[in-house]
Amino acid sequence: MYSEIVMEHFQNPRNVGEMENPDGVGEVGNPVCGDMMKFFIKVKDDVIEDVKFLTFGCGAAIAVSSMVSEMAKGKTLDEALKITRDQVAEKLGGLPKNKMHCSNLGADALHRAIYDYKHRKYGTPLPDYKDHDHEEEEAHRLVHCPYCDVENPGDHKYCKACGKRL
Repeated sequence: MYSEIVMEHFQNPRNVGEMENPDGVGEVGNPVCGDMMKFFIKVKDDVIEDVKFLTFGCGAAIAVSSMVSEMAKGKTLDEALKITRDQVAEKLGGLPKNKMHCSNLGADALHRAIYDYKHRKYGTPLPDYKDHDHEEEEAHRLVHCPYCDVENPGDHKYCKACGKRL
């Protein structure tokens, strides 16, 4: 189900921990799946010098956080803002469809840390983060069943094909 790279980053995550006096902090969470990610960055001359993270969630969420931290370290702020969920998933050797949202959360947490840094340093306004109405979002989102891989509406509790709990 998971690639060797995902398992390696889950079992031996890089850059875990809280950072003292970070230049930027970004936090995201998905109340539906329970994954919570917090990224800390240190910046020098617009280059991300160090990255740390704290993640509460599944193995994929931890692996994603580890990979995003590795991808961001040494990048300029603009380069790091271009890190996408597809790039993260590709670097990890792929993720199951029902875990792709984890790669999105990792990139989002990093991006929020960068925007927080820019806000602190330059007074740049923070983006208007869309904290969606999760019930409405769930009804329109598709969830892949981890047992039979059939797409189900996000508000369903049981798979329409195999009947197992989502």
